[in-house]
Amino acid sequence: MSASEFLLPDVGEGLTEAEIVSWKVKAGDQVTVNQTLVEIETAKSIVELPSPFTGVVTAVLVEEGATVDVGTPIISVSTGAEPVDAPAPARGPADDVVADTADTISPEDQGPDATKADDKPGAVLVGYGLKGQVASRRGARAAAMPTIDPAGLRLDRVPAASASSVIAKPPIRKLAKDLGVDLSQVNPSGLAGEILREDVVRGASQASVFRNIETPAWGVDREEYIPVKGVRKAIATGMVKSAFTAPHVGVFVDVDATRTMEFVKRLKNSTDFAGVKVSPMLVMAKAMIWAVRRNPTVNSTWTDEQIVVHHYVNFGFAAATPRGLVVPNIKDAQELSLRELAQAIEQMTNVARDGKLQPADMSNGTITVTNIGVFGMDTGTPILNPGEVGIVALGTIKQKPWVVDGEVRPRFVTTLGASFDHRVVDGDVASRFLADVASIIEEPALLLD
Repeated sequence: MSASEFLLPDVGEGLTEAEIVSWKVKAGDQVTVNQTLVEIETAKSIVELPSPFTGVVTAVLVEEGATVDVGTPIISVSTGAEPVDAPAPARGPADDVVADTADTISPEDQGPDATKADDKPGAVLVGYGLKGQVASRRGARAAAMPTIDPAGLRLDRVPAASASSVIAKPPIRKLAKDLGVDLSQVNPSGLAGEILREDVVRGASQASVFRNIETPAWGVDREEYIPVKGVRKAIATGMVKSAFTAPHVGVFVDVDATRTMEFVKRLKNSTDFAGVKVSPMLVMAKAMIWAVRRNPTVNSTWTDEQIVVHHYVNFGFAAATPRGLVVPNIKDAQELSLRELAQAIEQMTNVARDGKLQPADMSNGTITVTNIGVFGMDTGTPILNPGEVGIVALGTIKQKPWVVDGEVRPRFVTTLGASFDHRVVDGDVASRFLADVASIIEEPALLLD
């Protein structure tokens, strides 16, 4: 028998250090090849490291919470054999998901669903074995009195004996219950008088935008010290580099998104999209990919020596997770159908929120969207994702007065804001690109051309 030390590996993309989050074994434990030894946090993701040895743990060499460099010995295993090589990791296939329609867009309807799946993936054997699939499921629907709105959507009414008539779909009722919102006190904004997620969230957000409805008390200590590491350190480094190396220029446009909302409803009712999450974010993604083809320089990288124009789209989207903001991207998104793109966005979102994104999932992006509308924001000036020269912010979609054929009518309106690297993208190109995106939001049927 001989003692073998397991060195902290480079889990991908040239990362130089990682934090030891939690040990899954201790001294004296018997371990086998591909058994999870430890969970680490890199600058971009949580990773489970499998054992390349079979043997007995003789010592854990690094404490939980410590940050160590790649190549540092972290555990010693008494073995009778050399480390076992295993195949490179492979990504599991996407799972189908469902979503519900809203006219004023909420976190669940304008962008990726915030609800995590119940099924958890297996060990992620980064650099040593296969990566498990991330499962998602259809939310349970309560049995209530069904009705149909003018768009053909199934709604539920409360029993006739209740104090007031409330129209809401089962997922909306569940959300209201989780947030402690009395639906009878909520003002509906749906086309058929139904309560939407936005209405529930607005009711709950009187105290907080998020789920902690009660305002917490002040902390006992006068100050709190949060170590700058992991995702937060990566965000800070990337944003400072982007803000102070790329000269940002911003453009904005208000858009009538009424036909996008109608298009989304039709897709939701289509058998071709059964079991697939559909939202205005999907139309936005497809619009940007289409506009890139017409304005290719917005899909470039600046290298000081040259401008690299990408004739493919690795479509990135900012995702808020419990660990901070991450920007995964969908490789070769231009090759995907609308249905495939919807599935890819949902799959990547689930992986991000489960903390299982790998460095490759967040590298080599070419253009990004940030969906600030899920937080009720109208618009903003986003900072470029490092290495990219274009990013678009999708604002909230809500009813506003809008002039149509000389008459003021209620329409669903959003604001698109975009930032570009002025070293690469001139003002005319930036304006044409955003105008092209806006044209699709105004008339999604152009996607069929």
